[in-house]
Amino acid sequence: MEPIVEVAEEGPIRRQSIFREILDDEDEVQVSPSVSQPMRPVQKARYRSQAGIIEQDEGDESEAADGAENTDRTSTTVIVDPVPAVIRSTHLSKAYRVGVLTLLLALLLPLIQDLPIIKNTGPISFGARGGVIRSSGIDEPDLIEALLEKRQTDPTAVCTRFSHQSAIVNGTLYVYGGRNTTDTGQTGQWGELDNAFFSMDLTKNWQITTPAITSLPSASSVPTVANAYLWNSFGSLFLYGGEHSNYTMDRPGPCALWEYNVPSASWIEHNNPTTSAGDNAEPDGQQVQCAAEGAGVTATQLGRGWFFGGHLDQWTSDGWTYLNGRVYLKSLLEYTFPGFTNTGVQSLSGGSTAGKDGVYRNITQGGIQNEAGFTERADGILVFVPGFGAEGILLGLAGGTADTYTQMNVIDVYDIATSTWYKQATSGTSPTFRVNPCAVVAAAPDGSSYNMYMYGGQNLQPAGAQTQYNDTWILTMPSFTWVQVNVDGQSVPPARAGHTCNVWDAQMIVVGGYVGQELTCDSPGFYVFDMSNLKWVNQFTALSPGSAANPNPQVNPSSSSGQNNPLNQQPAQIGTTNTSGLMGSYGYQVPAPVVSVVGGSSGGGATITAPAQSATSGPLATGKPITYTTTNSAGATVTETSLPGGPHSSGSDSGGSSGPNVGAIVAGVVAGVLFVVACYLAFVAWLYRRQLQLYKNHVAAAQRAAIRDPNAEKGFVLPPPGRPNKQRDGSPRSSDFAASSQTATAGTGGSGSARGPGTLRSASQSQSQSQRYAAVRRDSESDSEDLLAGREPTFWGTALNPRRSLRVINRD
Repeated sequence: MEPIVEVAEEGPIRRQSIFREILDDEDEVQVSPSVSQPMRPVQKARYRSQAGIIEQDEGDESEAADGAENTDRTSTTVIVDPVPAVIRSTHLSKAYRVGVLTLLLALLLPLIQDLPIIKNTGPISFGARGGVIRSSGIDEPDLIEALLEKRQTDPTAVCTRFSHQSAIVNGTLYVYGGRNTTDTGQTGQWGELDNAFFSMDLTKNWQITTPAITSLPSASSVPTVANAYLWNSFGSLFLYGGEHSNYTMDRPGPCALWEYNVPSASWIEHNNPTTSAGDNAEPDGQQVQCAAEGAGVTATQLGRGWFFGGHLDQWTSDGWTYLNGRVYLKSLLEYTFPGFTNTGVQSLSGGSTAGKDGVYRNITQGGIQNEAGFTERADGILVFVPGFGAEGILLGLAGGTADTYTQMNVIDVYDIATSTWYKQATSGTSPTFRVNPCAVVAAAPDGSSYNMYMYGGQNLQPAGAQTQYNDTWILTMPSFTWVQVNVDGQSVPPARAGHTCNVWDAQMIVVGGYVGQELTCDSPGFYVFDMSNLKWVNQFTALSPGSAANPNPQVNPSSSSGQNNPLNQQPAQIGTTNTSGLMGSYGYQVPAPVVSVVGGSSGGGATITAPAQSATSGPLATGKPITYTTTNSAGATVTETSLPGGPHSSGSDSGGSSGPNVGAIVAGVVAGVLFVVACYLAFVAWLYRRQLQLYKNHVAAAQRAAIRDPNAEKGFVLPPPGRPNKQRDGSPRSSDFAASSQTATAGTGGSGSARGPGTLRSASQSQSQSQRYAAVRRDSESDSEDLLAGREPTFWGTALNPRRSLRVINRD
């Protein structure tokens, strides 16, 4: 039987509120505590209908005027439902209705004025104005030209630019695409992609605050990409690879190579690229994939470009999904420019030249390329050095994956003529491992040394707290010695990564770069480093105008002033063959810190002509740098010309010296030590896994015991109050360049205890619960040696104290 409560009323009944009965004196209905509450379900509940309540509302005024007509009410029957209070009315007061109406009008008025019937010609409040798109009366070509012209007015109106592509053709620096941020308040640390395309004239002087920039049109069909590469021939740029935007969900289409023809200022698409068979390469007819974040380089005089490593994912390759994940590469993709030969490609054997689409060769079997020590990598650097082999060598260094880095004390060396990779150890203090640096190479006037300048980069660890670098290092060859540049007291650009470097007139031109989130803007973002004097300067100084008019530049003009020098080579090294000098080295002098290492003078004459750490095989063991005839101010010959592998007029060959091989002895000792360390770490890993399993079993047992305790809290077992439960989550790096560690704290409310309906927990109970769950707490500072005291084992803790771990395991 349902409990009934009789409530006597002495005056007129006022209307019911939504949640409770209200009498005329605002007292709530009281329920007799002696009445027992029935268990669910309630069979029925009698409430006034909504219509009845409304009728009572309408009659309130008349009832108040009549007075005594309603004074004889006897009682009101209320059925008390043991379930929480139920909404008994949806009636809104007049004031509330007026407030809601006012709010709706405030929201709707801005929209109403933008309706077409209002014919508002001013700016709309938000969104886009709907309706039929009317013809502007301007022809489409004129409209496109006008839009391009408008964009040309501000090619550098950005806060930062990074992950772009750049290359030099005949004294003009071209920059395409990449990521940028346009204002200081822009969200997202990786910026937005754009297809900005502009050039800089390097035949004129310009200040870094006002660089000489000309904006160029870019066809709408050219992909908007970052972390691609621009190869450069004598008259064209070739855009390969890159990643599309993951913000706009711009999915990549089929892979294609895009050529920008400089004389005609037009873009040409070379679609459906496939591989050609050749030395140490994949077979014919395989589809070329467009990768991103690889290291690229061009040997213009050879008519070839290379793309080393990188990655493939859904933002680089057509048909790729996130289920495939990201794949890091260690392959070397070679592209032979149209009109050039390549003896390493079967289809070009016998002196044939590449057709209008060029020829691709995917080199995957070159020497040590399949060995464990030759790792996958992205965001590294690749440079070209003439000599040593018949066609020169490539150096691959820096870079890494989302979690690992490539060592800097050992360099990967590629012999172009034999399509084979080798290893070469370096000497001197090596730089910190890094990704996303940039590098250029300059040749001594006589070619006796080649010096690679590496600037910037970043360390992606710990995730979410990347560290950018602003240091500059020189790797001098052939000694393969690292030299750090001292820039104390100079105005050094902010640390950066994802920038590009190009060399012209012996000056390293730095464009853009990711500078972290502490710096508001890095604009215009152009910097110049004097490679001879090792100084950051405020102006680019043009030395050689170059010339595109003469297709046959002068060869070995000892008194050349830079005319007819489209590759900006040293005067004694001008040419377009495999024995010609490096592009951009015109005017370069060997700096004093390098001379102190390799000997000679600023004009060359290095006395160290072999690696300090002797090479055991490959071009560095059998070949020599190409040296050239130069003259001093008195006209005397300084150095004789020497081809790779031939006699050398100056210096000594340290490779033929007698005596014990110190390098081999040191390598053997180091290898032995590393083997012992590896064995110990393997033992520690096994020990740690056993100890961790015991700890997990103990925690599970403690939790089960807590759950079986009738006084324990039901549900998920929480840590003690005030102790956060930390979660660690790692994420990969990107040509995307970010990721972060997240910490989540599990809490139980302001008091630190859970509270159920009708229950109030005492302080002693909370303290008891804290003691029961102490086993699941992490306390890395505890000095207890007992595993069951609540300390979770760690790998390094096990490595540093294996005896304690063994006692725990043996006790089990």
